[in-house]
Amino acid sequence: MPDNDTTVKQLRNSMRDFVRERDWERFHDAKNLAMSISIEAAELMEHFQWSRNEEITARLEDAETRQAVEEEVADVLCYVLSLANALEIDLSDAVRAKMRKNAAKYPPEKFRGRFET
Repeated sequence: MPDNDTTVKQLRNSMRDFVRERDWERFHDAKNLAMSISIEAAELMEHFQWSRNEEITARLEDAETRQAVEEEVADVLCYVLSLANALEIDLSDAVRAKMRKNAAKYPPEKFRGRFET
């Protein structure tokens, strides 16, 4: 099912079921899941390391490379979903709250087309 047909709840439930079927809940504590997110993010970054932006598009045209990148992105998201499950974080509420905070911090009239800290 594509993104347009899948809810965050469905993804979270899918991860919860996967973990439960393997009796992995005891390993999926906040520390281990946060570390796993970082590890998978590092594996994702390896696909882009030492590449210039203009080279990345061409590299992703290779089906094998694209699949590997997609798998790493999925790994990161799976661990984020598992962490949300473990900590009982409502991801939709958390993202909306963060976007409101970002909107106040980075008003478009000041930051359109540029970035500064």
